[in-house]
Amino acid sequence: MQTQTKESQQGLSAQNAYDMLVEGNKRFVQNVKAQRNLMDQVSATTAGQYPFAVVLSCIDSRVPAELVFDQGIGDIFSARVAGNIVNEDMLGSIEYGCKVAGSKIVVVLGHTKCGAVTAACKGVELGNITPLLAKIQPAVAKVKESHPEVSDASIEKTVVVNVEMTMDRMRAESPILAEMEKSGEIMIVGAVYSVATGEVEFLK
Repeated sequence: MQTQTKESQQGLSAQNAYDMLVEGNKRFVQNVKAQRNLMDQVSATTAGQYPFAVVLSCIDSRVPAELVFDQGIGDIFSARVAGNIVNEDMLGSIEYGCKVAGSKIVVVLGHTKCGAVTAACKGVELGNITPLLAKIQPAVAKVKESHPEVSDASIEKTVVVNVEMTMDRMRAESPILAEMEKSGEIMIVGAVYSVATGEVEFLK
């Protein structure tokens, strides 16, 4: 598997980038990894990097973006924070990945059995975790309209709604990303990873 170069990155469309992630996750689930020499990729990326994707995911140790999408060094920008939420710093990082470094797709990747979402649903308050969980509360409130009791089903529904609301915030709070999406330079998509099967389900 070739390391991304400026030329190969520029030759990709947003749809190409999406397809590469879908195929990578299929390989991961089938445990058939692409052949790549990581140390060669270390050398090849010494002078610069040309990732084709930005993945905003949770810090959960079971969801390492490079592995679940079967990507190598220099392929994706991996932005990680509990609950895959956005703030000014995350938005700036994602804007850099797309507008400056040329990535073609942004994936907001939630996952099943998410501890941050579960904590938000249960109203946990603890130190700096409290303001972080506050960013998930709009999703909690929306799901409570139809699922007033906290249950496994309502928590998993909140995971999905939180991904959708994170994408909405991204578009609302980053004119740069919103314009790039509108012009077709990038795609902004949501997805949920199953910690039970290893499959990534992209949201329609």
